[in-house]
Amino acid sequence: MSSKLHVALVAVGAFNPPTKAHLRIFELAKDHLHKLGSFSVLGGIISPVHDAYGKKNLAPAVHRLEMCQRSVSSSSWISVSDWEVTRPGWSRTSATPNFYESYLNSLLSSNEIPPMWASHIVCLAKEEEDEKLNVKLVSGADLLESFATPNLWLDEDIDQIVGHHGMVVISRAGSCPEKFIYDSDALTQNKNNIFLATE
Repeated sequence: MSSKLHVALVAVGAFNPPTKAHLRIFELAKDHLHKLGSFSVLGGIISPVHDAYGKKNLAPAVHRLEMCQRSVSSSSWISVSDWEVTRPGWSRTSATPNFYESYLNSLLSSNEIPPMWASHIVCLAKEEEDEKLNVKLVSGADLLESFATPNLWLDEDIDQIVGHHGMVVISRAGSCPEKFIYDSDALTQNKNNIFLATE
């Protein structure tokens, strides 16, 4: 078994439509974690939001899924999951990494055939004789900055996302995610679980 912590990266959002930038943050996050030396990224998962998210001009989920699947068709490690869009309604962001981490780990200890989006990750983890995978949320700095918006996030959701799972945040030149971390007690408390990569 490897001494490195094996990680699956998850990005949530509308993907309306998916862009090269969406795929680029996966590559940047993976490279950043690998350079740290203590992580091994086994896969990336694009998880489009449910239609009930209610964003203006949001294309129907079936179309967004199709666009996402086409956008990763040449990727050997990024897949698309329909878990969120097939839920009875919109899921809070914190529920998404919770589901993926719990479900992927349950697959490691069973003989269940994984769905297509999970098969690559589970196969690699079993080859490494992994007993546990960690799921980290990957995002742009705008998501991190939104944590400071009053009444937008529940404290327990921030703690679950950042404290339990961790985030890989891709920032652009000119943005200052360090300041948002410093200005937030919740983020400062979990700053060692926020990995900043600059594009």
